[in-house]
Amino acid sequence: MNSVKKFSLWTAIAVVVANMVGTGIFTSLGFQLLDIHSPFVLMMLWVVGGVTALCGALTYAELSARLPRSGGEYNFLSQIWHPGAGFVSGWVSATIGFAAPIALAAMTFGAYLSAVFPEVDQTLSASLLVVALTILHCISRAASGGTQSIMTALKVLLILVFCFMVAIFSEQPQTFSLAPQIGDQTLVLSSAFAVSLIYVNYGYTGWNAATYITNEIEDPQKNLPIILISGTLIVMVLYLLLNYFFLFGAPIEALEGKIEIGVIVAEQALGEVGGSVMGGLLSLMLISTVSAMVLAGPRVLQVIGEDFKIFSFLSTVRQGVPIVAILFQSAIALGFILSSTFESVLVFAGFVMGLNTVFTVAGVFVLRFRKIGEEGIYRTWGYPVTPLIYLGLTIWTLTYILINRPEEGLNGLALIGTGLVIYYLSSRKGMNTRKPDQMVGDK
Repeated sequence: MNSVKKFSLWTAIAVVVANMVGTGIFTSLGFQLLDIHSPFVLMMLWVVGGVTALCGALTYAELSARLPRSGGEYNFLSQIWHPGAGFVSGWVSATIGFAAPIALAAMTFGAYLSAVFPEVDQTLSASLLVVALTILHCISRAASGGTQSIMTALKVLLILVFCFMVAIFSEQPQTFSLAPQIGDQTLVLSSAFAVSLIYVNYGYTGWNAATYITNEIEDPQKNLPIILISGTLIVMVLYLLLNYFFLFGAPIEALEGKIEIGVIVAEQALGEVGGSVMGGLLSLMLISTVSAMVLAGPRVLQVIGEDFKIFSFLSTVRQGVPIVAILFQSAIALGFILSSTFESVLVFAGFVMGLNTVFTVAGVFVLRFRKIGEEGIYRTWGYPVTPLIYLGLTIWTLTYILINRPEEGLNGLALIGTGLVIYYLSSRKGMNTRKPDQMVGDK
């Protein structure tokens, strides 16, 4: 395994950026505008979401430096809390954490492509995209990593070109002020803001992606903090730019409740032909998002397969690539594409993944108290304030999901409960490849 070339610093940053930039930013504004029309409040949503993600990234950087092993939350929770907590987290990642976002990004790709080419079936194009990228990432790590770096660079370039085109060539630019208006303070503290933050937090999901491939990154203890923090800051700047030009390029009433925000803004700003061209390019950009998640997610399944005999088939590796895990994850994603609506999948996935990260970030307090892992490599900047900010904002959002979208929230809790049952049964039947005390602290 050591003879196989590892992912570079820049490839890992590309994985983080590509995992984050995609479905959320290009679909969320339409849902937010149903309840919020204030430009200041809309931009504050993305600032708050960015600060939350950055606080999470700062905390995960310490966890990754002190507990350097692939698997993300599965690895952290197994070593900090209990192997059962880690297993449930891995179960969430296996079933929802990547499969659902892959499905959502592919569905967005289909919606954007269909907006430009109405004759193209959304579901079919989304499914074919997942199949094609699954095959690509099964070939080799070199093909996987190289493709990801190129795709991410093109994605960032396309976003900047989009903003420039809207700024320079917009036929009917919208006039608005980013200064707070009367009533904005009340709106920021309202349930509408909290519910809208669900979509924003989903848009920032992926800031932790590099922790899933820790073992495959060059010098992870040194590079992971740089990767997580740099990737999150890059995306926060891109998101604020995009939302400003979304509001600049099209009237609010044209965007309300719509998924294909980018296409609508492009058509409003550049005309039908220019909008179609830009919309087509934006749909191609989403390929990078799907690709990044197809790459990172199976590494979690692989680690679970290494630790639990019942899932040992997921640990099958060829040329450094977890082929079976990739195929398993993509099969679940295709199931979401063929059977679920976009918004229900988004809220469901956002709730479960948010709860997953809450226990992980809280683990930094336990990690320091119990002196787990190697000390002194990296310590969370702003501790304990930064992890507390993440926990407070995320728990506030999760509470509003349970209140306003109880079906998705309760289904998420049921999924977690199922994971606990499976862990209990597998442990009783001796299906662990190692004893729990060997798994905790393992590197």
